This record gives sequence, C-alpha cells and structure tokens, in this order.
Amino acid sequence: MDRVHLNPPPAADVAERADAHSVAPLLNCLLREIAEPHRPPEGERRVYRLRGSGRLLRVLGERRPAEPEVRRDGAWQRIGHAELVKLVADELRRHTGSPNHELPAEILDSRDALAALLTARARATPPDDPYLRSEQSLLTGHPYHPAPKARGGGPVATWLPYAPEAHARFPLTLLGLREDAVVEEGDTSALDALGEAPPGYRLLPAHPWQLDLVGPALADAFADGRLLRLGTTDFDAWPTAAIRTLYAPARDLFLKFSLDVRITNDIRRLWRHDLLKLRRTDSLTATALAALDGPAAWLADRGYRTADFAFEELAVLVRDGLRDSVLPGATPLLAAGLVEGFEGSPLHGARDPAAWWRAYLAQVVPPALAAFADHGVVLEAHLQNVLVAVDTDGLPVQALFRDAEGVKLLPDVSRAAGWERLVYCLVVNHLVEIAGALAEHHPGLDPWPAVRRELARHGLPEIPALLASPTLPGKTNLLLRWTGADGADARYLPLPNPLLRA
Repeated sequence: MDRVHLNPPPAADVAERADAHSVAPLLNCLLREIAEPHRPPEGERRVYRLRGSGRLLRVLGERRPAEPEVRRDGAWQRIGHAELVKLVADELRRHTGSPNHELPAEILDSRDALAALLTARARATPPDDPYLRSEQSLLTGHPYHPAPKARGGGPVATWLPYAPEAHARFPLTLLGLREDAVVEEGDTSALDALGEAPPGYRLLPAHPWQLDLVGPALADAFADGRLLRLGTTDFDAWPTAAIRTLYAPARDLFLKFSLDVRITNDIRRLWRHDLLKLRRTDSLTATALAALDGPAAWLADRGYRTADFAFEELAVLVRDGLRDSVLPGATPLLAAGLVEGFEGSPLHGARDPAAWWRAYLAQVVPPALAAFADHGVVLEAHLQNVLVAVDTDGLPVQALFRDAEGVKLLPDVSRAAGWERLVYCLVVNHLVEIAGALAEHHPGLDPWPAVRRELARHGLPEIPALLASPTLPGKTNLLLRWTGADGADARYLPLPNPLLRA
C-alpha cells in the first residue's frame, strides 16, 4: 500500500474513533435482539430496557446509536466500549442461560483491528478508480454485526497488508500444481494466463495470507513436488469488500479464495459442498438474469480450480470481470460503499435525491423479484453483493449481482423460506440502509413511499402481504454468534416495517 503521510494520527484520536465506530454496530445488535423500547425518547436519546437484567440503557440517535448510558443509582452513567462489551456479555448470559468466552474476545479484536485500520488508512493512498474506492470504503462494515472488523485474532502484521480498508493491493502468489492433483470444473482458462507453469504442472494462484495460514499443512506437497512455488504475478490485485475476493484491473478478473479466518459469521473457506453445486447454481442464476428485460447483469462464477489433497484450502474461484458487463460509459459502485460513504459518492451529491432514489429502485428491485418469481432464484441481494452502475450525472442506470455461493434455489429451499431470505437481503439489509443514508444526507426526504410504489408494481403473490405486514425479518447476528450457530443458519426476529408506515 502506498504511504503518503509521514505523521500518524494521534493515538488518542485513533482510540476514540475506534471506540465510537465499534460501539454503533454492537449497540445496533443489542437493541435489535435483546432489548425493547421502554419509554418515549428523552430528547435525542432513546431509552431501552434490556431483557436479560431489566436494566435501562439510553443511547444517542437511532440509525447509528452512540454514547450509551446505563441507569444506576437514579442517574445516567456513560459507559465506554470495553464496559459495553461486558454489559452485552452479561445480558446474553442472562437471556440465553449459556456462557460464551469467545465472542467478547472477538468483539474486542474487531475494535483493535479497526484502530489499526484507522492508522494505516491515514497513511495510505486511496485508489483513483471510483469503483475500487467504493469497494475499499467499508471502514465500519456491517452495521448489525457485533464484531464486523475482527480478523481472527492474529497479529496485525499478518493481515494488514491484505486489508481493503487500508487500501491494500498486492501481487498474487503463483503455485505450480502437478497435473495429476488438479481438480477443476467450469471455465478456468483465465488462470492459465496469469503466468507460465513448467511441463506437467498447471498454474494455481494463491492468496498470500491464506498461504501463510495453511502453509505448514502443505509442507509434504512442496517436498514431494506436487506443489511448486513459481513467484508472483507481474500485476497487483486489489482486495474488495469481501476481503478474500480480489480484483485484478489489469486482467479485468475477479478471483475468490479460501481464507481460514472468521470474518463476521463464518470461516471464509470455499467449502467443498458449495463448490460442487457451483455450476448448477451459477448457470440457473445466469439464465434468470439474462432473461430479464433490462440492463441488469450477473457476474458469473465461471469455475474453480484446486488441489485434490487440499480441496478447500487451495481452492480459487474465477468470476467475470466488469468490462463486458457494465453499460458503456457507466461507472460501477458497490452498494455497501454508498452507505459507508467515499469521495465522489453520487448518493451524497445527488441534486434531486428523490429522482436518484427512484432510479436506484428501478434498477435494483425488479431483477431480484423477477429472478425469484420466474426462475425460483433467490439472489443474495445484500449490500456487498450488488454493484450499482451510474451514468456521468451519477444517476443509477444498471444493477449487477454477484456471488453464486450465496444464491438459493427453489425448491432446494421452500418458497416461504426463499421469500423471507429475499426480503431480508433486499429490503432489510439493502434498501433500509441505502434509504437511511440517503435521508441522512438529504433531510426532508421520505424514501419509503417510493419503495412501496416500486414493490407494488410487481405481481408476486407475496407483495400485498409484505406491504401490509407490521414487521420485516431481521437477522440475529449477535445471538447467532453467542450460541455458536452455523453462520449460514439464519434466524430472524420481527422488526417494524417502514413500508407499512409509508
């Protein structure tokens, strides 16, 4: 990563900002999952009763709560991040009846990682490309996860060189994989163009961080010649918001790797069961998006290559690049980046925010609904899996969807379960967040009547019930992590539905 500032930010400033950025998502989880509104707001502060202990907690603001205070001895007392972590752990023990020593450490690791990212980011040069800036903008990350920036608890030096939030870029490690050990499916020809393998070998790129993590387990393969080290690529790849998915602009290529680190709810491996169903899922999703009457596009996961002796550890997935998918003259941007904010974001600078929002909805909503209605494809249309391309005026003109690993198919899941997942990903995780950011930057705009009108245009039988429901499904990431549930085992609780109010 390029360094441009000689003087790091003051440690006290970094600590204060890291605490503030870490308090907000932890409070969001606590208030969503194990608290309830207690009485009318006290000015700008909202008061909640915690279900585990009955304690009263009040916070400043609603969308990104701050400055938590606990009621003690008849007075409100401010608590910092470390004390909030202890309070959350105590509430969860009381609420669930179960202990968990891992999650508090993970939450503290997330806060410390954020401090390291703040320091590194102040010294780094952001990419010139607005698309890459949007991918690398997620300093705070998932607003409803208790530890959105945790990096597995490892030393900072092991992961910081690969952190998108620190504007990292780096070459890929190239391995030679003996031909009799190759396992692959789909179109992996782009991998063979990354360098030159000796006779009897195929190229296998590796994420250098992953290779550091699993390297000791591969010692025998390097010793007996199943694997060779062939150096690095002659170009850099940029980590995207997903961290383990890298974009190589010089080759217009996305590569997704295994990464044996817990990031949010999952150890981020390319799991065997997901890879074995990849072709079917990707093919059906590509067919669904291609059948639409409009510019929406699917960034296909073309295929994967790995080693038979390290199937998950060394797997690499090849994904379509941008040039053949994005409309001519348009600029793709990560939807999550629009919420987080970055230099040049069109959400901030929209001259007519209501028109901008209508254009956004017209690009994002119809493809997700049509894929479900006409093809039984449940896109994981959350903020990190959707790119929105804008024209030269910053107006949304196209949506691009990605990540076959997160797609669900009917009837592999029931229609009801698929619809609930789609509503969570598209409405709760995505539109609620974009709407909140837009209203924050453009006071006076009510974004929800436009969402209601856009949804009502579509003839799915589930739409009337969605518009009339008092609640929407909200994922319980805090309870999922506390109870040790599988990361893919989504559990939901009811949230107030802003569509009903609209």
